[in-house]
Amino acid sequence: MAFRSWKRLLLLGRQDTFAKAWRSRRGGGPSLCWKHCSHWSTGKSLDPEVRAFLEENTEVTSSGHLTPEIRLRLLTPRCKFWKEKPDLWPYGDPFWAIYWPGGQALSRYILDNPRVVKGRSVLDLGSGCGATAIAAVMSGASQVLANDIDPIAGMAMILNCELNHLNPFPITIKNIINSEAGNWDLIVLGDMFYDEQLADGLHHWLRKCIRIQQTEVLIGDPGRHQFLSHRIRSQLHKVIEYSLPEYTRQENNGLTSSIVWSYQPSDSLESC
Repeated sequence: MAFRSWKRLLLLGRQDTFAKAWRSRRGGGPSLCWKHCSHWSTGKSLDPEVRAFLEENTEVTSSGHLTPEIRLRLLTPRCKFWKEKPDLWPYGDPFWAIYWPGGQALSRYILDNPRVVKGRSVLDLGSGCGATAIAAVMSGASQVLANDIDPIAGMAMILNCELNHLNPFPITIKNIINSEAGNWDLIVLGDMFYDEQLADGLHHWLRKCIRIQQTEVLIGDPGRHQFLSHRIRSQLHKVIEYSLPEYTRQENNGLTSSIVWSYQPSDSLESC
């Protein structure tokens, strides 16, 4: 099966399973903050077999995306699993191995506007390959926490930090949606609104973070139906729109642009 079909399977067939995983894994602990997050912090903590597998079955690339400054290990046409049957992949579905359009837009915006993160604490929610967290570090964020419930994504992020000559940032694999609002200056998330229940949970939790901590929230999305049709859309303000490179368009069913939105709920001062 060509990877294009596999990617479609990730987008359409298996995203429900992934969304259920996000919904079922609860936040761990009464106060989720920097020091309470279990994380990898050095490359030597990676399982050698997993490291070897990821290095063998991904390609280091910086082309075809909005952020050529950032090198990433991704699945590309030159990778073995591009044409293999999806079920032969030995780990969970590799959502992290795709640089999704929403994440690309967020990363480009941060690199072009470092003032957005400079000297601030940043949570990258649903971090995937870690590109947006990497962009935040490159742009001078004082603290960066990457969050993804897939432990293999966490390992891939460490490899991607190494590629970009960065010390690995903290990575938590707990589902922190519905946990107590952490004290972050900025939360960024891309391509997360692919399931109605997950979107509802995100909407509620992000609103709570804004109400309690006055957190700023930026969302990246290329305009998928699930996102534009959700009630959160009426509380978003368009920050910037980027035209996607041809390679990214081809790999995302012809999507031509991706937008960074600022989430500014009108009821942020009300009880959630």
